[in-house]
Amino acid sequence: MNPFFRKPLHLFWQVSRGMTLGARAVVHDPAQGVLLIRHTYTPGWQFPGGGVERGEAIGEALERELREEACIALRAEPVLHGLFFNRAASDRDHVAVYRVDDFAVIGEKRPDWEIAEARFFSLDDLPDGVSEGTLRRLREIFAGEPVSPDW
Repeated sequence: MNPFFRKPLHLFWQVSRGMTLGARAVVHDPAQGVLLIRHTYTPGWQFPGGGVERGEAIGEALERELREEACIALRAEPVLHGLFFNRAASDRDHVAVYRVDDFAVIGEKRPDWEIAEARFFSLDDLPDGVSEGTLRRLREIFAGEPVSPDW
């Protein structure tokens, strides 16, 4: 293909066929349990994470979201659990879920405009209102259930 057309065609493809991508972390500590957050703008408990911004690598987004939402810093590379289609959010939304077992708590997370609460919960004593996608990932990772392609 003529290089002159490559860039405009790529731009057209991005606009016409774009998708959204998010990164979430299953932060687990055997003594404390799993980290869940509760947003101020949507009900329920879920894994920390959020959208990948333009020009940002997915790993950078995961690290940023963990710092912002839960005062967590990675000490080792997270392990990709899977990539999931989030039909409930839109017909083009995907979520990458990473397992995080080596991390540091770098401060106390105080409520802010986005995050109402961030806490560790024992896997056998989860709070009411954990989102279905979050429960599905927990069962896949900790109970060995088959991995679903859907969030």
